[in-house]
Amino acid sequence: MRPFGAFDPPRVDRAGRTRLRWEIWIVLAVSVGQSALYSLLSFVRTLQRSLEQNQAIGDQQTQLNPVLDAQALWDALYRFLDIAFSLALVALVIYLLWEPGTNALRRIGLDGRRFGGDLGRGLLLIAVIGIPGLALYVTGRMLGVTVGVVASPLDAAWYTVPLLVLAALRAGLTEEVVFLGYLFDRLRRLGWGWWHIILVTALLRGAYHAYQGIGSVIGNIAMGIVFGWCYRRWGRVMPLVIAHTLIDVIAFVGYPLAVAWFPTVF
Repeated sequence: MRPFGAFDPPRVDRAGRTRLRWEIWIVLAVSVGQSALYSLLSFVRTLQRSLEQNQAIGDQQTQLNPVLDAQALWDALYRFLDIAFSLALVALVIYLLWEPGTNALRRIGLDGRRFGGDLGRGLLLIAVIGIPGLALYVTGRMLGVTVGVVASPLDAAWYTVPLLVLAALRAGLTEEVVFLGYLFDRLRRLGWGWWHIILVTALLRGAYHAYQGIGSVIGNIAMGIVFGWCYRRWGRVMPLVIAHTLIDVIAFVGYPLAVAWFPTVF
């Protein structure tokens, strides 16, 4: 297996490790770590409701991209700002990765130099991850261990589809840049082994999606392992961002159609 993107981050000294650990915890506290904690608490609350109401987990629901205001203009404005501020966190992480004399985007492979190859790899990952992930969700729903995901109706307003595509892009950038581009770099500088990094970030990814139920946790841990291995091998985050974004576009935009066609499953 070739070196990490032709760049293996240098280890840091003891003083540097202390600073780096604080930086990692702060980044996690304002980004995916915060969301993972809330997601786990949401899953615990779902289990509690199931016990209190004698109700299966599969009978409960969670909503993707909920409406934020009854008026279309304000809803669009709130959603757009929510996406923009989330992307600002991605920009902050890239800024932290930037070093004098180096290009952080090029180092983690979030540039357009190899877009054709990145797109091809992204489409391949959709087949490897997206189709089994959908099958796992359907199986989880049938077994009653996965929360029902309620998608935004596509005819809610004129802006719905463009904002859903932007939301998918946000998810792809946030998760892949932080889980892979940032944490792989920082944990490697602390002396972690590659497989330790892959497994820990995969577990964090699973926790991040725990609000959707057990099936989603398992699926996202598997996705994290595959994506982590691919990033370690390719040294580029772009194909993973492409794959994640397209998978979410299919989920956000295609899901309402699946609900209409297969209401008993979705």
